[in-house]
Amino acid sequence: MQPIPISLRQIDYVIAAAEAGSTAAAARALNVSQPSVSLAIAKVEDHFGRPLFARSAGQGIAPTEFGRRKLGELRSLRIQALSALDQRGSSSDILNLGVFSTLGPRYAPALVSGFQETEPHARITLHEGDLGHLTHWLETGRIDLALIYDFGLPSALEITPLADVRPYGLVARAHPLAGRGTVAMAELLADPLILMNLPHSRDYFLTLAQMNGIRPRIAQETGSVEMLRAMVANAMGVGLLATDIAQDTACDGKPLARLELSDPLVPHRIALARAPHPHIAPLVAAFQAHAARAFAA
Repeated sequence: MQPIPISLRQIDYVIAAAEAGSTAAAARALNVSQPSVSLAIAKVEDHFGRPLFARSAGQGIAPTEFGRRKLGELRSLRIQALSALDQRGSSSDILNLGVFSTLGPRYAPALVSGFQETEPHARITLHEGDLGHLTHWLETGRIDLALIYDFGLPSALEITPLADVRPYGLVARAHPLAGRGTVAMAELLADPLILMNLPHSRDYFLTLAQMNGIRPRIAQETGSVEMLRAMVANAMGVGLLATDIAQDTACDGKPLARLELSDPLVPHRIALARAPHPHIAPLVAAFQAHAARAFAA
């Protein structure tokens, strides 16, 4: 990476000299020595290879035609630098929020909408992905936060727990178990399973079955919650889910029945994850607090 040849302090000195009309007046305004201002101007002029100012004995300095053009560019650069370094943020603050694909539709829109009621100037850009993509985006800085399941995540990530959710069974409304309300996993998985096939999710559900001594028969696999629900509603198999869906029909209108599982099961933890950093941006901290309040409520 090529280093920047001129510092922001030198740019400040050049702009102050142009506005004050002399290096002495600029030095007084900046509370620095006159040689410091003169050296900064000389450094910038050496970089461009052309004078920024015309000097007149007893009349101070005035920008050359080239200097006037460059001073406009330097002032714009200074404004951009101040904006980039603003610790308080601004009306154009952007939060890049990653969302796990199965959690996104259920929680992300309500969280974003509720947050923007209290922070109307904040802009939130959503990035959907699986756990692998989200952790990579956190580590590379593409996203600031990820709404995610705390399952198989790198230990370096900082986690804000939001809720623990128990997995549940799903059957077609006409299924013999539909009226039971609560069943053992062995009863549910006597039928073929429609399995969520996303990184980590697939292993999670298969591990739940194996911990209860069950080796399920896999009827179909899908990476879409709605596809899983539609296949279950059409009696292609039974389902296991952790994402809480309020509707009791699939997207094609076919009815479904949710079944609580009586087995001792490891819950899925919904969390916000972020890459470790000694300083957290105010907008990120505000969204973390909002999400924690929303899930607590």
